[in-house]
Formats: sequence, C-alpha cells, structure tokens
Amino acid sequence: MVQCYFCSQNIDKIDYKDTDALKRFISGQMKIYPRRKTGLCAKHQRQLKKAIKRARIAGLLPFIAS
Repeated sequence: MVQCYFCSQNIDKIDYKDTDALKRFISGQMKIYPRRKTGLCAKHQRQLKKAIKRARIAGLLPFIAS
C-alpha cells in the first residue's frame, strides 16, 4: 500500500496557499481526485478537500478548466 504523501513529508496542516502541492491532486478538469487515486489517508484527504475549496474561493485555483 502506498503511504500518504503528507504523512511521508511530515506535513501536519495543508496550506491552501501552496497551489503547487494542491495541483498534484486535481485533474485536468479541475476535479479533486478520490482517495483511492491519491493514496492519501482519510485525515489528509479531508484537509486537502478543504484547502482546495479555500484556494478556489480565494481565487488561487480555478473552479473549472478554461
């Protein structure tokens, strides 16, 4: 089984301003990848979801692909 990316990097909180890290977990259509595809643990998948949504509201990530 693949270890969680954020657990292996010892990252406790996922920062919504770090768009480079967030883009790894978004498809070309700007959809958030499911947990089975990302390999994240449940805790970090929930934090990732919140961080991506916050980045979209702040205008750092687009809602849809253009």
